[in-house]
Amino acid sequence: MFKTLIVVDNNEQFLAQSFENVISFNTYLREYPKHNEPKTRIINLCDSSQYLSKGYYCSLLAEARKHQVLPSVKTINALRNGHIVPVEHRDVTDVIYFGETDNESQVKPVKALFNLFPAPILFVNDLDELKQGSLSSLTSEQQTAFVNKLTQFTQTQWRISGSKRRYRWDMAILVDHNEKVPPSDKDAIARFIKAAAKHGIYAQALSIEEISNIAQFDALFIRQTTAIDHPTYRLATKAQNLGLVVIDDADSILRCCNKVYLHDAFNYQKVPSLKTHVVAELTNETIEELEQNFTYPLVLKMPEGSFSKGVYKVSNREELETKLSELFAFSALVLAQEYMYTEYDWRVGILNGRAIYACRYLMARNHWQIYNHDAKRFFSGGFETLPTFELPKVVLDAALKACKVVGKGLYGVDVKEQQGRAYVLEVNDNPSIDHKVEDAYLGDELYMIIMDEFKQRLESRGRG
Repeated sequence: MFKTLIVVDNNEQFLAQSFENVISFNTYLREYPKHNEPKTRIINLCDSSQYLSKGYYCSLLAEARKHQVLPSVKTINALRNGHIVPVEHRDVTDVIYFGETDNESQVKPVKALFNLFPAPILFVNDLDELKQGSLSSLTSEQQTAFVNKLTQFTQTQWRISGSKRRYRWDMAILVDHNEKVPPSDKDAIARFIKAAAKHGIYAQALSIEEISNIAQFDALFIRQTTAIDHPTYRLATKAQNLGLVVIDDADSILRCCNKVYLHDAFNYQKVPSLKTHVVAELTNETIEELEQNFTYPLVLKMPEGSFSKGVYKVSNREELETKLSELFAFSALVLAQEYMYTEYDWRVGILNGRAIYACRYLMARNHWQIYNHDAKRFFSGGFETLPTFELPKVVLDAALKACKVVGKGLYGVDVKEQQGRAYVLEVNDNPSIDHKVEDAYLGDELYMIIMDEFKQRLESRGRG
């Protein structure tokens, strides 16, 4: 749990009337850091327009004292002489308070500018220069707006210490509020938050636009569909570099999101899987080679895809040539895989090398996959959730072996079983965990297990 201090030049009255945690720079200089103080965040509102000013020293001292500070010295230096606004954001003509604006048409560019230069007050002038603003430059009307945004900022992303319960850590649960098929539904997210609290973690479900400064958190739990050339991967990488505990980590995203990597690794590590060839070009020789090694139908896969997207079944040469032509327009490589129909696929949830849930996912009605993205009514098939000890041993062994290829994160391993043999289809980072589906057997204990893993890693990080 963080304590937040608002540091000003001279105890500006309009702030002191609204917040109890306003202190002057001189107080911060003389009285901090304190013995056995909690983790502390500083909102530096001192004037920092001049080099070696109080505002400059406030952020410099905060960084030296291991206090998280907004703005950082790096941001102050970058903005001191003004910074030309990037071309794509030059429609912003407003004062920005904590990355927020009341102009709906400017929400995204304002967020983008704040992410580039996180500072409490930003001004964009007529010359498209971005500068850091100060309290003294605000009009009475702007002061009122600033107080409202400061209240919102401290109570959501930078919570003021005042909760009845103390938390040891802060977690961001990354979600996409508009995602059609998210990895976890709202009920599951609520249970993750509740389980986190029981482990001393204050968790918030936030979209990537709502996370203005990932450094203020201790942990990142990604519950948004991931991809490599995507903000989820970039945020995971940034969070890891800052020392946060991240599930799933950037390496897991990189390895799981590309089926070419998994195929090659499965072959090298002798993970039981379906016969698969990597196709690099569309020629007559390629088609003939595929027809010699596979029978129709066969399956073509884009290297990157999730929830059965980018996976196609072809039943003859004409379909094979047409679909390969389409896929090569997007990717230099395509996977060709033998077709094996089963009434269901196994999904084994693995966390740090341990199986924590198991499901049978039935095929969507009148379809050969779990998800039918063209269907309006029967989008996905049914399911059956079982205790992990009821998994066939060949399925469990194959799932565990596949995860060793990837890492020690949270994975969902898709496995087909036929005639007593298991075939790993893929390892998914960021696996589906929905209320009354994957948790149907363990209930709330599933969420407790996952949050306990975060707790163990956070404690290990603290000892390290």
